[in-house]
Amino acid sequence: MSVWRRWIFPILGVVIGTAIAVALVRIAFFPDTVASAEQPFAQIANPVVPVERGSVINELSLTGSISRDDDYAVKSVLNGTVISVDVGAGASVAAGQVLFTVRQDWPRKTLQITAAEAGTITELALVAGQAASIGAEVATLSPQRFHVLSTVEPVQLYRLINAPAEATVTITGGPAPFSCTGLTTQVSDDGTTSVRCAIPADQVVFPGLPAELTVAVGSVEDALVIPTTAVKGGAGNGMVWIDAGDGTEPTEQPVTLGITDGTMVEVLDGLAEGDLIRQFVPGIAAEVEEFCYEIAPGQEVCEPGTSW
Repeated sequence: MSVWRRWIFPILGVVIGTAIAVALVRIAFFPDTVASAEQPFAQIANPVVPVERGSVINELSLTGSISRDDDYAVKSVLNGTVISVDVGAGASVAAGQVLFTVRQDWPRKTLQITAAEAGTITELALVAGQAASIGAEVATLSPQRFHVLSTVEPVQLYRLINAPAEATVTITGGPAPFSCTGLTTQVSDDGTTSVRCAIPADQVVFPGLPAELTVAVGSVEDALVIPTTAVKGGAGNGMVWIDAGDGTEPTEQPVTLGITDGTMVEVLDGLAEGDLIRQFVPGIAAEVEEFCYEIAPGQEVCEPGTSW
């Protein structure tokens, strides 16, 4: 027992004390270094582009469908008595075909009411012997006429300024592409904006068929062109920012614009070839290449970058 008290216990005390001292020194002067995850960062950049010469083709390809033209009412054109009804509801009629006959009592005469065009009688409110009066709606005709209707974003209406009166219709699995006429834009009561054109009578189509409508508005070659992202405005005129490249603030420059394909726009006046302009309107964020960083071993996160 005296050996333990004289030798063993003191040695153990020295060993334990030394271990504690070494641990304290390591904590104080050699802290554990934990590899921290790389933090994301965004680079602030103001890219510039030169004004160059190029070609612009303003051609809109719109998705739409085939629709039958609206039904309209057939009206009586004189006061009298219906003496005969020659068609029934659901009947297909040709242009000029007799629909019903009215006899006027004074002065006495008989008049046949005919179909103004080919179509289908969808409603008929006539029987022989009933009275007919001028302007009364006595039947409904669904014409054998069709059109293409394509919905467009309201902003695309600017690209349709000075558009031609016709477009090209393509129907998958249908006839060869053909031209439609009477191209118009319209806005419905709910605010939906659409483009419509009439299908020629000699084309065989069916309501509900999907179709692609191609509108060739115009094109230019060897013109001054700039990205649409550089322009504030864009319908006929706008504003760009000229960058001197020396770190000073860019200067505003009004420009007159021509046709656009949605990505590039023609410059008619206000800039010269070689001018350096901001690629993006100041204050509007533009997406840049995403960056990725590791948040844990084998686990990576990617986020889009942003420049202003």
